[in-house]
Amino acid sequence: MKSLDSHIESVLWTSDEITSRVSELAAEISADLSHLSEPPVLVGVATGAFLFLADLARHVHLPVTVDFIRAESYGSGTESNGSPKISSDLKLDVTGRHVVLVEDIVDTGSTISCLIAHLESKGASSVSVCTFLDKPSRRKVHFKLLGNGKFYRGFECPDYFVVGYGMDFAELYRNLPYVGVLKPERYKCQSP
Repeated sequence: MKSLDSHIESVLWTSDEITSRVSELAAEISADLSHLSEPPVLVGVATGAFLFLADLARHVHLPVTVDFIRAESYGSGTESNGSPKISSDLKLDVTGRHVVLVEDIVDTGSTISCLIAHLESKGASSVSVCTFLDKPSRRKVHFKLLGNGKFYRGFECPDYFVVGYGMDFAELYRNLPYVGVLKPERYKCQSP
């Protein structure tokens, strides 16, 4: 079996660069939310954000609660189908709480818009978005944050199909400690 590294065309962000940026984001969130009377709820968008959420939560210097939500819009392909569906909901009650949606990548904006609306329907008082990667060049839906929500971005990502640090193609590559561009022949044939 070949190493997953051989499937990567180029590395965009190394493990050290990721660690540094996650620490900066956590410090910013800690400062921005230190005034809250109740702990904010960090909600990871499964499965892609699991590593980012874990690292971010460890560096936020405030009491927080953590939950996951699953919204699916990619299947096993490389393009969002534009119609995200919530397939696994929160366990925590977010009524009256500030929620920070922790996402691996904001691409078209469809999923994040759907999730913000869902959290509003569940009574969240405000919703911030903390995305590891942002692809504003692919934005089709311009989402509106809720209440005093803020948008936090780790890195602006060029329009490549990227994997690693929790992000996958066909459920593989999540365990790479860096973010890399997947070689097109790995996904154009649709088999990992």
